[in-house]
Amino acid sequence: MSKKNKPSNKIIKKLTSRYRMLIVNEETFEEQLQFRLSRLNVIIALIIIISIFSLGLFFTIAYTPIREYIPGYDSSEIRKKAIENIFITDSLINIYEKNFQYLNSVRKVLIGENLDQSFFNSNKLEKDSLDKRFNELIKGNKADSILRRIVDQEDKYNFDQNAALNTNLFLRSPAKGPISQGFNIKEEHFAVDIVLEENKPIKSIADGTVIFSEWTAQTGYVIIIRHNYGFMSVYKHNSSLSKKQGELVLAGEVIASAGNTGEYSTGWHLHFELWLEGYPMDPIKFLNFE
Repeated sequence: MSKKNKPSNKIIKKLTSRYRMLIVNEETFEEQLQFRLSRLNVIIALIIIISIFSLGLFFTIAYTPIREYIPGYDSSEIRKKAIENIFITDSLINIYEKNFQYLNSVRKVLIGENLDQSFFNSNKLEKDSLDKRFNELIKGNKADSILRRIVDQEDKYNFDQNAALNTNLFLRSPAKGPISQGFNIKEEHFAVDIVLEENKPIKSIADGTVIFSEWTAQTGYVIIIRHNYGFMSVYKHNSSLSKKQGELVLAGEVIASAGNTGEYSTGWHLHFELWLEGYPMDPIKFLNFE
């Protein structure tokens, strides 16, 4: 085959062959425009036009609000809201976990269940162990340090009123009377039983919020109050309740009447419990019931 007749030469010749394109007036046959073209010119022109169109479309989608209307393309506003929702969800999970732990603690306080068996080791249930745990719980907090110094005083019932008011934790006795049964960890009696006359007023030991105020079969009318700095007070076997759940109470305010209600009651008395950060405390260390 001769060099002139090669297929590649024929293709190149076709691509480079020149053509004239005329634009003629159909009525007068007058020539309006004319162009000298080749197949190669047309192909190059089409590539340039398609490239310019593609670039324009890309920049329009990438840098204008139109991109938000394209399915599957996330806008910056949506991404921002997604990030905010992640933080909100994380915060809600933390709040849920704290509330769950708190409500679980209230439930265990209400039924008298031991909250931490490892803390109350059956072989080492000594009074000084509870004191040590109490000191660990309130260590490092300025307000609680004041309370710790008050408790460590020789006369632990004569609170320094100014210091107590500064901590907003001025504790009052719920009622005065002889103690028939004291705080005993070995017997899982996390309270003191105060012998009282029928319907004697029961008072709140400090400012707080009522978190439980209902009847229970085992302990009769029960009221639980949450105070500052992790303290919670529990009053059981009442004959009636003066406050409802969610109400705010002041220190010394009447919240119930002494009774003999519930299956576990053996006489007219107040079953009083004091808890700190989920751990039962001996009320005698804080209050004078005589």
